[in-house]
Amino acid sequence: MAGSSLRRDFVTRPIYHMAKGVLPEMSDTEAEAIAAGDVWWDAALFTGDPDWSQFLDIPPAKLTPEERAFIDGPVEQLCAMLDDWKITWEERDLPAEAWDFIKRERFFGMIIPKEFGGLGFTPYAHSEVVRKISTRSVTAAVTVMVPNSLGPGELLLQFGTDEQKQHWLPRLADGREIPAFGLTSPEAGSDAAAMTDTGVVCEEERDGRKVLGLRLNWHKRYITLGPICTVLGLAVKVKDPEGLLGGDEDLGITVVLVPTDTKGVEIGRRHLPSMQAFQNGPNWGNDVFVPLDAILGGREQIGKGWMMLNAALAAGRGISLPSLSAAGAAMAARTTGAYARVRTQFRIPIGEFEGVQERLARIAANAYQLDAARRFTCAGLALGHHPSVVSAIMKNGATERMRIAANDAMDVHAGKAVIDGPKNYMGNFYRSVPVGITVEGANILTRSLIVFGQGAIRAHPFILKEMEALADEDTKRGLEAFDVAVWAHAGHILRTAKNAFVRSWSDGMLGPAPETGPTRRYYRKLSRYAASFALASDAALLTIGGSLKRREMLSARFGDILSELYMLCAVLKRWEEDGRQEADLPLVEWIMQDGFLTIERRMKEILDNFPSRPVAWLLQIFVLPFGVVRRGPSDRVTRQCARLIMEPSATRDRLTEDVYIGGGDDAVAELERALELVVETQPIRDRLKKLRIRDPKDAWDQGLISKADHERLLEADAAVAKVVAVDDFSPEELTGRAIPAGRAHAEAAE
Repeated sequence: MAGSSLRRDFVTRPIYHMAKGVLPEMSDTEAEAIAAGDVWWDAALFTGDPDWSQFLDIPPAKLTPEERAFIDGPVEQLCAMLDDWKITWEERDLPAEAWDFIKRERFFGMIIPKEFGGLGFTPYAHSEVVRKISTRSVTAAVTVMVPNSLGPGELLLQFGTDEQKQHWLPRLADGREIPAFGLTSPEAGSDAAAMTDTGVVCEEERDGRKVLGLRLNWHKRYITLGPICTVLGLAVKVKDPEGLLGGDEDLGITVVLVPTDTKGVEIGRRHLPSMQAFQNGPNWGNDVFVPLDAILGGREQIGKGWMMLNAALAAGRGISLPSLSAAGAAMAARTTGAYARVRTQFRIPIGEFEGVQERLARIAANAYQLDAARRFTCAGLALGHHPSVVSAIMKNGATERMRIAANDAMDVHAGKAVIDGPKNYMGNFYRSVPVGITVEGANILTRSLIVFGQGAIRAHPFILKEMEALADEDTKRGLEAFDVAVWAHAGHILRTAKNAFVRSWSDGMLGPAPETGPTRRYYRKLSRYAASFALASDAALLTIGGSLKRREMLSARFGDILSELYMLCAVLKRWEEDGRQEADLPLVEWIMQDGFLTIERRMKEILDNFPSRPVAWLLQIFVLPFGVVRRGPSDRVTRQCARLIMEPSATRDRLTEDVYIGGGDDAVAELERALELVVETQPIRDRLKKLRIRDPKDAWDQGLISKADHERLLEADAAVAKVVAVDDFSPEELTGRAIPAGRAHAEAAE
């Protein structure tokens, strides 16, 4: 005790006062964002020494029989009702039968407990539903996912009063009420604190008596479901200039529930986001009076709106947008692989060209990784976590990989995906990509400010404890807490430095890893990179301090490493959960090698731009002694990954599970049929090739193939011609208010 007291008084105290003097001020919105939610596997990575046995023990996300039946039943039925071309270009909305079906089957109430009339689904079921619908129609997926994320159903569940839950949740679940949430305004996008929307505490006479409430004035835009909503969740800044609540004048950001038929509410005309037809638009409120019980959570929740929003955003960032992204990548893998197999140039499938194979492999790898990360994150949510940093990782990482998959798919499809019409299954997905990139926290700011900026405080084992000790107004108590935290932190740095040095110089060979067969070497590498990341993070926090948050390029690179570590872990977890499928190992290897290269490049960029050059030189000895040595995926594994999606196989089915295929003359169904026929008739074509016969008719005339074989070849050629065909329109059709279906001219299969 005496020793620790001497240490505290003579060693810790000067450090405490120095740190207190340089501790940067933190805005209320920053503090609330950091306080919202909790940490999960991101915290394990920040230790630099993740516990792999604990990792492998995380229960996988699974569907209940009831949830599986819903996906195979109502979700499949809804997809069959949707024609994305008509929705986007003709009707500019979902068909009336789809709206009725969505309400009747309680799609808007997936997250609402059964006691309130909802479906009571798990996060994974919510994700699976959104994912499957997304493979059919982005408009329908967004329509379904918004009420189940930033609702305000999610907010009501977490923060609503009993009365609010009893009133609103059953009505939201069965579609009697259509919700929307108004956060973004012209003055405030990512900077919510800049909003000018206000709620002034006042009294108004109602039925002969004075009622205490808020007079609201606002202007919101980009509000999904805003044009048709019946109840609007609003974020406003509450002020109490007359002191009616007996406190400060500025009470902070607050969430209010406003029925849209309230006097003074004005619903604007529709926006058209990247040509997507989901309902979206602006709204205004002019001197709208609501009683205090309209405040979500009641009077005691005044000023806690930013905390609420950050807590609830986990659903949108961690479930909805990653599900949509995973769907897009899976759809790209399913269709692009098939198209590359059936489309020929120079008498060979275009998927045999190595330039195309590079794109196919990346599409397949992104599809595998996105779905792995989605499932892993849902597993964390199922355990009761609300990890805000993980949600930011998923939002940014998933939507960026979706963008890459969309670009690659467009490049391989070429003109097929450029010419719009009912036969183009890629164009609308490609146009929708910027929506996911920009909403619920633009990716630029999510990457440069949130992932590492919040993670370094929230997920680090000691930084938040030290900051809380420094901020404690009781100096004695703060010093004692700081003394405990700072010396534990010092011990942590020494252990991490040792681990980073040993693991880096052995290239991970001396890093801990579980017995997982062929993937064990990847765990060793992750152990190495986690230790390097943790040590470099501490070096930056200690030498740059509070100004690190203003060095956004450095912060973004640290965030990239943390994101890669998380998503690579998810891939290894998926391989285990899928039963260690040997056929999927090329995908795992491609993802790992690509991820390791990204990590080393970002670490090199950090060292090259580190403000303190002596620290950078010393740090390099511990974290990157040989420089960037990874070379990314090999040509061999790239070719293997490309071929996995070019023909029917169990791996292809696992990669694209629950992608909606449709039937009849649906473009994707026609592509699947063409692929089956091309693969089925390939042995016949191989035989003709050996005989140097190009025309099947000549082979038939010479009696070299049977009539059935000849007819099968003609059937395959006709199916491919349908797939290769694109739509065209008359000038009169294109100058109309809506673009009709047009027609497609079949082209001879090459």
